[in-house]
Amino acid sequence: MAQKPSIPKGTRDFSPAEVAKRSYIIQTIKKHFETYGFQPIETPSFENSDTLMGKYGDEGDRLIFKILNSGDFISKVDDVTYSSKNSASLTPKISEKALRYDLTVPFARYVVMHQNEIDFPFKRYQIQPVWRADRPQKGRFREFYQCDADVVGANSLLQEVEFVKLYDAVFTNLGLKGATIKINNRKILSGIAEVIGAKHLLVDFTVALDKLDKIGEGKVKEEMLEKGISESAIEKAQPLFSMAGTASQQLEQLRGLLADSEVGMVGVGELDEIISTAEHIGLQSAQLQLDVTLARGLNYYTGAIFEVAAPEGVQMGSIGGGGRYDDLTGIFGLKDVSGVGISFGLDRIYLVLEELNLFPDSLDTSLDVLCLNFGKNEGLAALKLVSGLRKEGLRADLYPTDAKMQKQFKYADKRGVPYVILLGEQELLDGNFVVKNMVTGEQNAYKLDALGQFAELVKASF
Repeated sequence: MAQKPSIPKGTRDFSPAEVAKRSYIIQTIKKHFETYGFQPIETPSFENSDTLMGKYGDEGDRLIFKILNSGDFISKVDDVTYSSKNSASLTPKISEKALRYDLTVPFARYVVMHQNEIDFPFKRYQIQPVWRADRPQKGRFREFYQCDADVVGANSLLQEVEFVKLYDAVFTNLGLKGATIKINNRKILSGIAEVIGAKHLLVDFTVALDKLDKIGEGKVKEEMLEKGISESAIEKAQPLFSMAGTASQQLEQLRGLLADSEVGMVGVGELDEIISTAEHIGLQSAQLQLDVTLARGLNYYTGAIFEVAAPEGVQMGSIGGGGRYDDLTGIFGLKDVSGVGISFGLDRIYLVLEELNLFPDSLDTSLDVLCLNFGKNEGLAALKLVSGLRKEGLRADLYPTDAKMQKQFKYADKRGVPYVILLGEQELLDGNFVVKNMVTGEQNAYKLDALGQFAELVKASF
């Protein structure tokens, strides 16, 4: 008996309707990327392992998919390493490449390798899949697309403001009103770690804090204790968990909390400038919100950090995020190149639009016109007609066989075709073709030499 086929957990097949909806989101994002002056690049699906490892923190490293070397890779491992059963020492011996975890680190690698070919500041966008060995759940997949935009070679905070505006423009265009753009600054978190006496545990502090909205305050504090952050330090950080009010009120509280931290005060100043400038310019439908507990666990962020939440009432993780990285290219030998970037979570945005019924109805239509098949002679004439309609810009097709009319109409109905053409023996004699509107049932005749007129009427109806 044949084995029942399956796909790996955390991956998906996409139907034609789903692909159409995903393409709608991608094209909307792409349009705004280009409107804001970003240029497209692409990088390989897999990178050398040393390009990726060590760039995302311990948790990120564990989620990187490793690719086994080709050939008899085990024979090249020495007996001591093999018998140790230690994955940390064995993995480098049998795997030299890995699937990319995100698009930012490969982009940094790209910038360093092509630094003599690009003009700085370099604004790039990239829309490609990434892979993470994560536990699959709603809105979290092992294979998913990221839609990234980054600027490198410019340290002006106007870039952060531009990204706030870009998020707002895209979500407004998608009809996703009420999205919340959360913002914080890693310098503020560094300052807090400094003033509470946990500067040496900054990574552990931020990784735990980043889980606040997922596991709650109590669990976050437990994790901090497990990581060696003292109870007294956690108590000093308590204002973080209860900070409220407007952005300006929270910034004022932070100034008091971070008065003895130079780096923390720099972070407060940067946030103040970004938020006040964005508020001065104004947003269309999104809200900009200061969230002092926002940490984002990736190690390369050094300044402003972003995370976008779906409109209130939608249970979904972040649908976008990003931040400033002052020296990401430094890990590949190109020092002092500041950058900032954001990402749109295509798959989660899809789920949110689906839940809120925000996809345009027209996306369900993959074919504008279907011409029925009445036989060999009529079919040849219909094929010529269909070819003419395609030249007029319509998505047109001919049913391939002269099956029963009921079967052909049923096919058109299942495909959601709005117009069906009947071109039988009598129509050929009259020099006409008959069009049936599948929604209203109305039928009209058109001259065979008037395809342009019919095509314009179809286009106008969409």
